[in-house]
Amino acid sequence: MSQTESYLAHKGFKSWALTMDHKRIGVMYLVTTHLFFLIGGFLALLLRLKLLSPGPALFSAHTYDVLFTMHGAMMIFLFIIPAIPSSLGNFFIPLLIGARDVAFPKLNLFSYYLFVSGILVILISLVQPIDTGWTFYTPFSAENSAAVTTVSFGLFLVGMSSILTGLNFIVTIHTLRAPGMTWYRLPLFIWGMYGTSVIQVLSTPVIGITFLLLVAERLFGVGFFDPAKGGDPLLFQHFFWFYSHPVVYVMILPAMGIISEVIPCFARKPIFGYKAIAYSALAIAFISFLVWGHHMFVSGMSTTAGVIFSFLTFFVAVPTGMKIFNWIATLYKGSISLDSPMLWALTFIFLFIIGGLTGLFLGSLATDVHVHDTYFLVAHFHYTMMGGTVMGLFSGLHYWYPKITGRMLDERWAKHAWWMIVVGFNVTFFPMFILGMQGMPRRYAEYPAKYHSLNVLATVGSWLLAVGIVIMFANFIRSLNRGAIAPANPWEALTLEWQVPSPPPEENFEVIPTVTDWPYSYGKETGDTRGK
Repeated sequence: MSQTESYLAHKGFKSWALTMDHKRIGVMYLVTTHLFFLIGGFLALLLRLKLLSPGPALFSAHTYDVLFTMHGAMMIFLFIIPAIPSSLGNFFIPLLIGARDVAFPKLNLFSYYLFVSGILVILISLVQPIDTGWTFYTPFSAENSAAVTTVSFGLFLVGMSSILTGLNFIVTIHTLRAPGMTWYRLPLFIWGMYGTSVIQVLSTPVIGITFLLLVAERLFGVGFFDPAKGGDPLLFQHFFWFYSHPVVYVMILPAMGIISEVIPCFARKPIFGYKAIAYSALAIAFISFLVWGHHMFVSGMSTTAGVIFSFLTFFVAVPTGMKIFNWIATLYKGSISLDSPMLWALTFIFLFIIGGLTGLFLGSLATDVHVHDTYFLVAHFHYTMMGGTVMGLFSGLHYWYPKITGRMLDERWAKHAWWMIVVGFNVTFFPMFILGMQGMPRRYAEYPAKYHSLNVLATVGSWLLAVGIVIMFANFIRSLNRGAIAPANPWEALTLEWQVPSPPPEENFEVIPTVTDWPYSYGKETGDTRGK
């Protein structure tokens, strides 16, 4: 096949199932993860319908527990963790660094099949629904008769896929960069993905081993977490959060990388503080391993440990704030175009700032005691994860959609969806800050009547949010066949993926490029400014 022929040229199930093309594998991850985004979102709508009434309604408290366990587990493990790294990362890392593929194409396909195998194991286990919550805390998960063992094995497979993907990306970035692609000429999305991959490789084995220990306790009675057998239930929490707080940055660092690509392109200005943004990604990755204890302030720890974890929690905000400052500085006096990718990028900054600032209440010993396990935490989590990661993902999907499909999205409908989602999101989750400050506990199917009006408002907001998401996905699907043919570089961007046809050729580049320029020289004479 000619290298100029599109990666989409071969059709049929077999050509996709046996492919080792990083672009096709990225598309398969994209479709798979977004399927569970839609399923998890539907479950969230059911939860909000239940909360329309303060008393018994629609279904039982046990069913509510099952639904929020499934919602949380699907959204976290099957969507938001792999959504950007495994899909957009797979598709664009080789293109952005001037490579033909990832370092280990066969391992890349194997990683996808591990991911799918884990999903199938989890779905099979749902014949006996679990109600432990998505954190699977012991001792309840160790004693519960539901299919916790099967789900744990499925999550172990999903975690193994994440480890292999991260390892593949690290080797790819180190060894397959095009001639002239120095570290200071790397696109910032690559720096974000590099930090993400380091976290995946180092932290994911911890949660994999933790779930294996849980399986061993359930099957063989080994006392890891059961106090009656000499175990410690808090040990599970330490293991779980030692993994799960770093993995927050597996979710957010790739989104930050996307924002660092979109903002200079649509502001037509060089990115401000390139090196600060690049190194802050690595700083966040490192510090993220030291802050897990703030999830356990009310679980019991010494005052000294609490103070240390609180300080480290505040400290991780420094490199994060550095990124936000540099993005805003890039916007200053820029020639800003409010196309849909830029609207989502600006939304990311606004909502993530709210999520970050409200996180200070949870990182402080004095206030966390009062708002922990209330709806304040639910609001903070969603402003960080959906307001941050998902909005960053939407920015990336709108930015790279022409490159992936060879078609342009309908901008009019993209902006309609944007308005609906932004309004719906804030109407849904901002009232939860107030509910949490008033003391409404999370994870309860019923609540006192004094919280009713704000819960009604949040539920109405969820309907607006759902309508916006439906419009956006309808635009994605419609544009596959009816969208205008995309030029190679519709945004006039400077990174390498835009220098090849849309969609990209099967081998990416007819000739491996030699890089001589910095990728953010917008508005300047062509030349390598290396972040200066």
